Amino acid sequence: MITKGSINGQLGCSAKCCLGEHSNCMGMEGAQLGVVEAKETRKKLEGARPYRQFLQALFGDTKESSMMLDQAQSKPIKLSTSHDIAPRVMPFVHQTVNTYGKNSFVWMGPIPKKEIFNKDQNFRRPSANPMIDLVAQGLSAFEDGKWAKHRKIIHPAFHLEKLKGMLPTFYQSCSEMINEWERLVSKEGSCELDVWPCLQTLSADVISRLNLEVAIKREGKYFSFCESKKKFTQQPSKVSLPTKQNKRMKKIYEEISVLLKGIINKREEAMKLGEASKHDLLGLLMESNLKEIREHGNDRNTGMSLEDVIEECKLFYLAGQETTSVLLVWAMVLLSQNQNWQARAREEVLQIFESNPPTYDTLSHLKVVSIFT
Repeated sequence: MITKGSINGQLGCSAKCCLGEHSNCMGMEGAQLGVVEAKETRKKLEGARPYRQFLQALFGDTKESSMMLDQAQSKPIKLSTSHDIAPRVMPFVHQTVNTYGKNSFVWMGPIPKKEIFNKDQNFRRPSANPMIDLVAQGLSAFEDGKWAKHRKIIHPAFHLEKLKGMLPTFYQSCSEMINEWERLVSKEGSCELDVWPCLQTLSADVISRLNLEVAIKREGKYFSFCESKKKFTQQPSKVSLPTKQNKRMKKIYEEISVLLKGIINKREEAMKLGEASKHDLLGLLMESNLKEIREHGNDRNTGMSLEDVIEECKLFYLAGQETTSVLLVWAMVLLSQNQNWQARAREEVLQIFESNPPTYDTLSHLKVVSIFT
């Protein structure tokens, strides 16, 4: 549920007043509460601005927000003439601000009100919709002791020295993509290229190699799963419906879990035989988890279960794949708009690297390139 409205900073509104001018409540009890509080709010706001109230059952403005986002992203954006991207990336919030003013807010259900006003120093994670729970659970979904345990086990995999060893993987995947681009250009001398799917493949390939030391294809299971889940995370009402798309996603989810379980079991057997763990994220995670268990007298409850490790592997992939792709494509957009900076960045790369592969030390000398990334 989403509630939108505005707060007049000079009114000294109470907790009830902060429900806003446009309220959505779930169920009859919530609707009745909304009417009572709306009347109180109207009295407080009398003479301040026009007042409107709507009661929408079940999902509030979620459907409207999703439809506005789909409509906005279906049209190209003219970045060459405008840098006002809010109507595209957050159309619902943009419209709310335009309608109610700069003091507008977006409200998700009745629980945040209770938590914020009663526990001002204790902020809980918002509950994810069922589709996100299906896609991956892991560190980002946990709280309190479970979050602390998982973070302690995962943290060693991201120490600086471990990250330095991942650089060759980045270089290999990037080189393969550039070689493919050069092959396309060599046919005609020039070509028009949609870089977005290429960068999606690049980020997915890098994360897969870092996660499992396995390169993947665009038609792989993870790609199908990621592409299918995007629109459904914005439509929680459809998650439980036995649609063809939902059945397909759940089948892929099960296949991915079986695949990861098989890889993890093989690695556990290898570690028991004294073989060194691999230096991908899964290997580092399993090594850290085993160390934590041994430090507590082989009490497996102090470490992560097989299911926990599987969920963390999926989270590594899903949390990084799209965000990295978006970062890369946005950097390319900025470079194309500012060709003088593009020339400076190219000159810096050629001067520092020459014809040599990048190293961690040489990367630290990139000043111009770091502005865009």
